[in-house]
Amino acid sequence: MRPDAKPQSWSTQLWETIEPTFAAILAHPFLTGLTDGGLDDGAFAQYVAQDVHYLRDYARALTIVAAKAPTLADTAMFSRHAAEVFDVELGLHNELLPELGLDAAALDATPVTPTTRAYTSYLLATAYGGGFAEGLAAVLPCYWIYARVGATLLERGSPDRRYQRWIDSYGGEEYADTVAEVLDLTDRLGPTLSGAEAAAAQAHFAVTAKYEWMFFDAAYRREQWPV
Repeated sequence: MRPDAKPQSWSTQLWETIEPTFAAILAHPFLTGLTDGGLDDGAFAQYVAQDVHYLRDYARALTIVAAKAPTLADTAMFSRHAAEVFDVELGLHNELLPELGLDAAALDATPVTPTTRAYTSYLLATAYGGGFAEGLAAVLPCYWIYARVGATLLERGSPDRRYQRWIDSYGGEEYADTVAEVLDLTDRLGPTLSGAEAAAAQAHFAVTAKYEWMFFDAAYRREQWPV
């Protein structure tokens, strides 16, 4: 590195480790089917149903991360984001569910699939058992990958108004601003971590990024428990 060169931000370092995973996400037929309109609506219905289950536990994970945050302002930010999961994201699902032939009231009876259970269990275990940096790194891919996916798919658009509504939600400026808040905290935190702390956090970041691919894939395959 040149003497006058600025070191990479921690968020940039993290993202570089998952670029192949993100490329695989964008190439997945679930996402390409959203923009060309070819995705089977049964697969999208399963995605929406499982995402409701996922987001309930994701909000819980955010509150744990909030409790371990280094400043009161950071605690308030994650607490607000956890509340927004209910107000904004679950609100979107409540609009989409009837259009997909799903009953929101009966959603609790819908089995949580293996991938959803594994992903949320990993998030909650990491948030509970690890330090703040580990919890932040575990929840970060869901924030960031969805923002990147939304921005990319927004450029392509979709002929299906249901799919377009989903794309608009994650590709809009309001969601981008939310993610920017978390990335700002990530870059403030990075320089304070020891090598071992940063490595542990990076490992969680890589794992949950892979779970994001698996979540789309599970819906596409309409995954069920094998027994």
